[in-house]
Amino acid sequence: MLSHTLSVVIAVVACLNVLGCGWLIWWTARSRPDEVSKGEVIDHVWDQDLQERNNPMPRWWLILFFLSIAFCFLYFLLYPALGTFGNVLGWSKAGQYEQEMADAKQKYAPIYAAFAGREIVDLAKDPKALALGHSLFANNCVGCHGSDARGGPGFPNLTDDDWLHGGAPQEIMQTITHGREGIMPALGPALGERGVGEVTAYVLSLSGRHEPADQVEAGKARFALCAACHGADGKGNQAVGAPNLTDDIWLYGGTEAAVRKSITEGRHGQMPAHEWLGTDKIRLLSAYVYSLSHAP
Repeated sequence: MLSHTLSVVIAVVACLNVLGCGWLIWWTARSRPDEVSKGEVIDHVWDQDLQERNNPMPRWWLILFFLSIAFCFLYFLLYPALGTFGNVLGWSKAGQYEQEMADAKQKYAPIYAAFAGREIVDLAKDPKALALGHSLFANNCVGCHGSDARGGPGFPNLTDDDWLHGGAPQEIMQTITHGREGIMPALGPALGERGVGEVTAYVLSLSGRHEPADQVEAGKARFALCAACHGADGKGNQAVGAPNLTDDIWLYGGTEAAVRKSITEGRHGQMPAHEWLGTDKIRLLSAYVYSLSHAP
């Protein structure tokens, strides 16, 4: 909410700007007999031979300019252009948005409600439900997961059946509704540079990489620091969103440099809550996401 002082400043600056434009138009349009008579050539030359005559703007042009200035003040009165002053119509961006959302809900709610009560697995086989789910995905999810739902660095691939928090229908719905937050703590200070290198070698070996045996063995001993989340076998823990380190699927990249960076500096990922979509839309969106990794 704007303060009274800030509203006064906005009002004064806006009005002075409009009045200044009006004065400038009047000043440039008035006759100046002390300089050059009307119709005579002004003592300016451009590009060697281009000259200008002292011809005033057409009257209809001036009228349009002054009508535009009058319209500005009418606009200031009707809409919130002067802070908390004016706005006779009571319009606001928030009010406009809420009205449009209410109209959209009234128009489209019955379409989504037609699929209410059905199991997500069943909806994942219904072409009409999937079409609506795809539309919801395109409007709300592609910014992070991509148009093909294959994600990117820091954003999970939704098509590979590898889930941080579980891929069962209700777990997907829970993720979409309430969001998720995953935090990998920075272990660089605790492990040191050598320790980070050893743990990196061990983690890469879990997914079949060939790393120096001595570093792998040393990293295995240090991995106890990571086992609380990823498990002693490195297969992760969906209860806390800890990734499986043995399947060669990497959220932030599987190169040695990327894994080293994750261990040293940690990671912080967040899936925003979409509870505002409503149960019917979330159910259809969940069915579409579920279908991506359960296609026949």
